[in-house]
Amino acid sequence: MYTCCRYYGLEGLTGHEGDASFTVEVNHFTFGPGCLREAGSHARALGMRRVALYTDKQVNALPYVATVKRSLEAAGCEVAIYWECEVEPTDRSFRAAAKFAQEGNFDGFVSVGGGSVMDTTKAANLYATYPDDFLAYVNAPIGLGKAVPGPLKPHIACPTTCGTGSEVTGIAIFDLLEQQCKTGILSRHLLPSRALVDPEVTHTLSPAIIAANGFDALSHALESYTARPHSAKAKNYEGFDGARRPMNQGANLWSDMGAREALRLIGQNLVRAVNDPSDEQARGAVMYAALVAGMTFSNAGCHLPHGMSYAVSGLVRDYKPPAGYPQDAPMVPHGMSVVLNAPSVYRFTGEAAPERHLEGAQFLGADTRGATTADAGEVVAKKLIEMMRAVHFPNGLNAVGYTEADADTLADRAYPQQRVIKNAPRDVTKASLAELFKGAMRYW
Repeated sequence: MYTCCRYYGLEGLTGHEGDASFTVEVNHFTFGPGCLREAGSHARALGMRRVALYTDKQVNALPYVATVKRSLEAAGCEVAIYWECEVEPTDRSFRAAAKFAQEGNFDGFVSVGGGSVMDTTKAANLYATYPDDFLAYVNAPIGLGKAVPGPLKPHIACPTTCGTGSEVTGIAIFDLLEQQCKTGILSRHLLPSRALVDPEVTHTLSPAIIAANGFDALSHALESYTARPHSAKAKNYEGFDGARRPMNQGANLWSDMGAREALRLIGQNLVRAVNDPSDEQARGAVMYAALVAGMTFSNAGCHLPHGMSYAVSGLVRDYKPPAGYPQDAPMVPHGMSVVLNAPSVYRFTGEAAPERHLEGAQFLGADTRGATTADAGEVVAKKLIEMMRAVHFPNGLNAVGYTEADADTLADRAYPQQRVIKNAPRDVTKASLAELFKGAMRYW
């Protein structure tokens, strides 16, 4: 029997200071082979006539953009393609994409690409619809954290990778170049109007991309499942507005359901999907898991592995990712930067929610027979390390260019990510973050 109900401690709510309720935000999505060919009918249903189609240079050379463009044009839409989205976008690339949107007078947006493309499209839609200083909508304390004023123009998201879940989240992540850190914009208004999730796109993904994307999806699910419960988060009853409950509200009964299914699918299929390119069933299962995990963390929120990852990505020096990723500049792919921290994190958080950690490991396929609550963090860590080794992933932060001498700097960069850090089941300081980074340097 799952420990979900006990985790929330909602028995006898008299005097309860936490948020006893949770809100679920999901968008309309279609999943299945060939569904990209439906883009035109969905655009027509949303009233689109002049469409900005966002993608990047690599995806623009694949057949998916042409498929979507033909479908849009067959439905009577005028289409303008913007193919300069950057992999691992920056404030600079967000601004350029927003300028294209502002000048184009579009009544709808379509994104075809990975999380970077979808996040760029969200930002372009936002700044074209409600122009403001760039940092106005960026998460505090890095930005001003201003609320998005209202609904955006329709956006159909068509993912071509299998991990970010951006097609079903209200989050847009980017590198803030001046501060050498990753941050983002968070609003339910950023949720795409519809998502078309076609597992056939995985046929053109390299094993390295499948691995990093799959670990990102795994992390979305596992962080959501082990996050601080929504009921433990104090709310200001005097000024509380239920309609504005934050999306990163903490673990809840609905997100638990998605996390369990996503972890089960990834545990059964990720290694197969990476090591056997012909295994279409495994790749399709990972893509569906990514979709489910995206909805899961959009409604619960991630915690320390993601909060720490932004520093790892932002401070990269010379590391070049494996084949399949752009090679023109150093980069630690997002999913890689997340999971390299994860074993160290779960060794730390295991004591705060041991049953949750053991269940998460079990959903991934770990043998938990005989394990006690004292073993919980180590059981999760060992399962993640086993999966990392099985897909030939880098051995910790050392392998992407960091040493223990960088731990304090990494902690300084990660600590401002309070939106996610405070979602962890254990509190952290800068000093404890530095220790977690040290623990992530090498695993085997």
